[in-house]
Amino acid sequence: MPREIDEAWVDEAITRYRRIQTAQADFDRAAAMVAVTVRSSDGTVEVDVTATGVITEVRILGSLHGRTGRDLSAAVTAAVTAATEAARWAREKLRAEAFADYPSLAD
Repeated sequence: MPREIDEAWVDEAITRYRRIQTAQADFDRAAAMVAVTVRSSDGTVEVDVTATGVITEVRILGSLHGRTGRDLSAAVTAAVTAATEAARWAREKLRAEAFADYPSLAD
C-alpha cells in the first residue's frame, strides 16, 4: 500500500539539515581561527595550536645552555601533548557554543 509523502515534514527536514550544514561550516571556520598557546612545564618550549589541532608554531624559549638533547626532546613532547589537549578543550568549547540550540542525539 503506497504511503503519502508529507511534504511539510520533508521541507522542514531539509531546512533543519541546511541549518546544521551552515552551523558546521561556521564551526569549522571558527575552529581554524581559534588558537591556544601552551608551554612545557619547565617553560622551555611554547606551542601555538588551533582548535582543529594544527600546530602553527613551536618556540624554544630562553637559553639551552646546559640542557641535553634529551631534555629538550622531553620539553617539546610535553608541550605538544599539552597542545593536543588544549586543542581538544577549545574545540569542545566552540562546539558547545555553536550547537547549543541543537539537542544531543546521545540523550
